[in-house]
Amino acid sequence: MSAYLKEYLSAKEQPETFWKAQAQQIDWFKFPKTILSIDDNGIERWFSDGVMNTCWLALDYHCQQGRGDHTALIYDSPVTGKKQRYSYNALRDSVARVAGMLADQGVTKGDRVIIYMPMIPQAAMAMLACARLGAIHSVVFGGFAPNELAVRIEDAEPKVIITASCGIEVNKVISYKPMVDKAIMDSRWKPEKVVVYQRPECLADLNHARDVDWSSLLQHAIPSACVPVLATDPLYILYTSGTTGKPKGVVRDNGGHAVALKYSMHTIYRQPQEGVFWAASDVGWVVGHSYIIYAPLIHGCTTILYEGKPVRTPDPGAFWRVCQEYKVDTLFSAPTAFRAIKKEDPNGELLKQYDLSQLSTIFMAGERLDPPTLEWVESHTDKPVIDH
Repeated sequence: MSAYLKEYLSAKEQPETFWKAQAQQIDWFKFPKTILSIDDNGIERWFSDGVMNTCWLALDYHCQQGRGDHTALIYDSPVTGKKQRYSYNALRDSVARVAGMLADQGVTKGDRVIIYMPMIPQAAMAMLACARLGAIHSVVFGGFAPNELAVRIEDAEPKVIITASCGIEVNKVISYKPMVDKAIMDSRWKPEKVVVYQRPECLADLNHARDVDWSSLLQHAIPSACVPVLATDPLYILYTSGTTGKPKGVVRDNGGHAVALKYSMHTIYRQPQEGVFWAASDVGWVVGHSYIIYAPLIHGCTTILYEGKPVRTPDPGAFWRVCQEYKVDTLFSAPTAFRAIKKEDPNGELLKQYDLSQLSTIFMAGERLDPPTLEWVESHTDKPVIDH
């Protein structure tokens, strides 16, 4: 607590000094001279004259530092039976080619790209490729219906939409392409291209006047370098749920985002760089943006992209299986996930089958953590639970 208070008071009483020190922990193309400024609308701008690239921080920097062979991303998909590992070198090379693919479709710095994809590595690659080009991604949760997607298309006005042919929910295949087609038809804004990643579980029919195949484009793509951007240039737009009116697009800039995420991995999560961090969320949510993709990769550790559920893929031991198999240090998810596990395995019998000795801390966020769920997780895992 004394360490926390020291950090808190330092940030509160000397914010520019404090955040300048944190900014020095990331690799800038041009370190900012101005730490904090106030624009004409009274809005704080952090590191306004700093030049950087978020994809560089997440991938290229680690490769340059000789850590390219370290595992960057683990894809675990119990719904398809697939598992893949990507080193920092391999992920950088893939993302550079995806960025080249998007550049070939006319995507440049400042353009918007909507990503409507399931939890597959190509979703992460698409996000990082946009960051690499200085384009602004808007990830739309794959479970959203066409009307919800249409509203976001109208607002973001994307040059390109990136999607997959389908998503998989436990034992059900959901075709994405018809929903994308309906959303575009219902939207006043029409994207120039729709890039479709074909999954073998369900192949999409392409409209050849507008749709292009991911794999075909990738064969001819020339890898793109990282485009320098200002710290205050947007990285992404993420929309609110719209349950209380029209969804509102929250714009996150590059610099403050990267500095804060790097800081959080050290001080909040205490994540070892050689370890494994697992945010059991979805890239369609802000937790997925920040703690599946950007924070772990900027930190230089291994992150897990999990295409499955806490239960029924195949059972309530799914989370514990992943933690044991990949020696997860930090698990971050929503209380709802643990309530589902508790409901189907109230005595924690499946949990007893797995070795969780590597797991140090469980973090929960996204909603209220009710006392019964907290007590169940603490008592059955014997791990500290931090409620965000």
